[in-house]
Amino acid sequence: MQLVVARIGRAHGIKGEVTVEVRTDEPELRLGPGAVLQTEPASAGPLTIETGRVHSGRLLLRFAGVKDRTGAEALRNILLIADVDPAELPAEPDEYYDHQLMDLDVVLEDGTEIGRITEISHLPSQDLFIVERPDGTEVMIPFVGEIVAEIDLEEQRCVITPPPGLIDDRAEVVSQRDNGRDDGKEA
Repeated sequence: MQLVVARIGRAHGIKGEVTVEVRTDEPELRLGPGAVLQTEPASAGPLTIETGRVHSGRLLLRFAGVKDRTGAEALRNILLIADVDPAELPAEPDEYYDHQLMDLDVVLEDGTEIGRITEISHLPSQDLFIVERPDGTEVMIPFVGEIVAEIDLEEQRCVITPPPGLIDDRAEVVSQRDNGRDDGKEA
C-alpha cells in the first residue's frame, strides 16, 4: 500500500535542501536518510533522501542528486509517497490515514448531505477537512471530536455535528429566534 508521507515545500538555502510538510506520524521512520520515496507526479521520482535535519521547527531534507537551490525549487509541491505494509495501519480506532478519509461523504446526524472530503489540510493546531458541496463550493470542517461525530469507513461517510454558522447561515436563524423573531425579518 502506498501513502503520502510529505509534500515538498520551498527551497532552503543554496545547497539543495527543501522544507517539507510532514504528513505522517512517523517521520523518523519514513523520512530518514536512505529512504527511497515514490513521487506524485511519478515523473519526478523516485527520490532518495540523502540528509534530514530540523531547523526552526521545520524538517529540511536533501535528496540524492539535488545539489543546488535551482534543483530544490524544481521539486516544490511534489508529494512524497512511501510503501507501507497494511499491517502497519493504525491500531487505534480513532486514527486514520489521509487516504482512508479522502472521498468520504459528509452528512449531518439526520442524514442531510453536506458534501465530499476532497482534501485534508494539516495545520499546526488541528486538521481540516476541505469538503466540496454539491453546488461546487467548499467548506472547511475542523477534524475535532466536538464536530466530527463518526467516521464510518465501511459506509464511506463522515457524520458531523457542526455548530451554527459553520456550514450555513444557521447562526442567523438562531439569533433571530433568540430575539423572539422567526419571520425572517431583522429586529
